[in-house]
Amino acid sequence: MKITIAIDSFKGSLSSVEAGCAVRDGILSCYADAEIHISPLADGGEGFTKALIYGVGGKLHSVEVTGPLGKKVNAEFGILNDGVTAVIEIAEAAGITLIPKEKLNPLITTTYGVGEIIKVALKKGCRKFWIGVGGSATNDGGLGMLQALGAECVAENGLQVAYGAYGLKQLKHMTVEKFMPELKECEFSIICDVGNTLTGKNGSSYVYARQKGASDAEIRQMDVWMQNYVEIAKKINPLADENYPGCGAAGGLGFCFLTFLNAKLMPGAEFILRKTRLEEYIKNSDLVITGEGCLDGQTVMGKAPIGVARFAKKYKKPVIAFSGCVKDGAQACNEYGIDAYFPILRSMVSYEEAMDKQNAAISLQRTCEQVFRLIKMKIAD
Repeated sequence: MKITIAIDSFKGSLSSVEAGCAVRDGILSCYADAEIHISPLADGGEGFTKALIYGVGGKLHSVEVTGPLGKKVNAEFGILNDGVTAVIEIAEAAGITLIPKEKLNPLITTTYGVGEIIKVALKKGCRKFWIGVGGSATNDGGLGMLQALGAECVAENGLQVAYGAYGLKQLKHMTVEKFMPELKECEFSIICDVGNTLTGKNGSSYVYARQKGASDAEIRQMDVWMQNYVEIAKKINPLADENYPGCGAAGGLGFCFLTFLNAKLMPGAEFILRKTRLEEYIKNSDLVITGEGCLDGQTVMGKAPIGVARFAKKYKKPVIAFSGCVKDGAQACNEYGIDAYFPILRSMVSYEEAMDKQNAAISLQRTCEQVFRLIKMKIAD
């Protein structure tokens, strides 16, 4: 039996690869000779770098950079085996998980460390960048990143603006004349699964800043500051478009990459599926396994498991999904190519127990084992 496993991370618990390995172990307990390929999944957030390093081939690097609150943090990024492609999660340097909930504050959180990672990758010879922009704690429009790369973002007093959205408030003038010259040789692919604009009611401030610690009054202020930023940016790049879908990603980093680094925005799940050659593996499989931490009505709205199922149905392959839990609306998954899905919780447990990595892996493995016992029994009949 040939099986392809392409299961998304159980966020906060198992990475895509860890979940895939747990499923593999459950299968092997029933089919010791099964031929199994694990193809990692991710969007532009948690697990993006490791999924691509595992799925495409490359090496992880660790670097100390400026974290979202201005203090140093250790961040990982990847370089593919071609030696020129860097894989970066901006959350490694500017992520919301790096900050205690009580200290979340987009007025001061910065993307400076993202620029520092890019600088290190440039010095290592990278000229292609795959950058996942999910999970940020920032709403600075990418000013911090630009400053780290050599841009001058100047306040009325002639000094560089402060970190965070306060920098947008202070901004009076910008120039990219002192950008690192290597940037002109680079190609940036920005992996993002949101279509928000930069400003307005559908923009980064109104839609995402509250979860990053902003009050209603601060949200209104930040949107005004962001509009001012757009006008200044257009003096450098008249084609800057604050309404382009995805500009609002990561507190305006999408706009920043598009405007100043000539980047392309790409859907995350689709990007990963293509780069890891998942369709090729599915085509030659007897069965496909997918899933994510929670299956619900949102799963069919372009999430990775449905992308996997779509490939599978192209070649008429059966699809089974596993998830940490199942919520109302999950039955729609059956209409979008997932033939059967199974939650892995086996008893009443606390949230902390359910999210424990070891508990989740064991539950996933044992649930998978029971499903494959049934499959084996059916095949034997």
